[in-house]
Amino acid sequence: MCIYIKTQVKSGSITNIEIDTFQIGKDNHVFIIAELSANHYGSLENALNAINAVKRTGANAIKLQTYTADIITIDCKNDDVKILHATIWGGKYLYDLCKESYSPWEWHKELFQAANEEGLICFSSPFDKTAVDLLEKLNVPAYKIASSEIADIPLLENVVSKGKPVIISTGIAGLEDIELALDACQRMGNEQVILLKCTLSYRASVEEANLAMITEHAKRFDVISSLSDHTLGITVSVVATVLGARLIEKHFRLDGTIGGPDASFSLNEEDFIAMGKAMREAELAVEKVDYSLTTKMKRAVNFHDFSM
Repeated sequence: MCIYIKTQVKSGSITNIEIDTFQIGKDNHVFIIAELSANHYGSLENALNAINAVKRTGANAIKLQTYTADIITIDCKNDDVKILHATIWGGKYLYDLCKESYSPWEWHKELFQAANEEGLICFSSPFDKTAVDLLEKLNVPAYKIASSEIADIPLLENVVSKGKPVIISTGIAGLEDIELALDACQRMGNEQVILLKCTLSYRASVEEANLAMITEHAKRFDVISSLSDHTLGITVSVVATVLGARLIEKHFRLDGTIGGPDASFSLNEEDFIAMGKAMREAELAVEKVDYSLTTKMKRAVNFHDFSM
């Protein structure tokens, strides 16, 4: 049995984190990630087409998930490994869902190359050490720790030890879970950490978003705070931008008529473009504190004085 001794989580000092060529921080645009997840529908061609489509949306990155069904669970048909709660996957066995959803490892090299050719940053969420080993061979520029893995301290330590930025999702994390995860990062000497507010519900309602945690994470842990958005529309991502999220992750799909495990809470190309446009406008609307008067404002003052 491994026992982890909790130490005090210190305030971070990194205000900008570089993922590949992109500087994530308060002085740059929000980093927009298109999560491919299971929306390749079991086809490499679809995955490659999705990369092309993501480039057209103006997103900065595309993210994969690196696992196999055997890594996640066991092939067993009983209620212990059946999704019984009310979700879009209710009634499915976990092994069958993972088998349907995973991105075959032999695809990864080609997907990374395709993203690079499109000028997109590509990285992934590993679910065990063998997945980390594969991603290291592909020179992945960053890692994401999925919500379900935040308490897997050995996996987190292995990822953090690579010295690359780590995006940690907090979808099933309480305060102590987050503290232990950040503790592990400090213990391994890596402060390049971004916390993701995430509602682990598929699909999540706007009422579940709890975006107050964006500013709470930033203040309490002194980290770059961000959002993984599982709601259907774009409102939550735009509001998170206004609240200071520096990274937004949203699931992307090619065509909702094709179906697939994640399609019902993913945005298509048109909606993803609309989201990006709204987020960039939101950035401009809250860009800075400035008491000076613009030329237009001065003209309006002069006109007002004359008209009186």
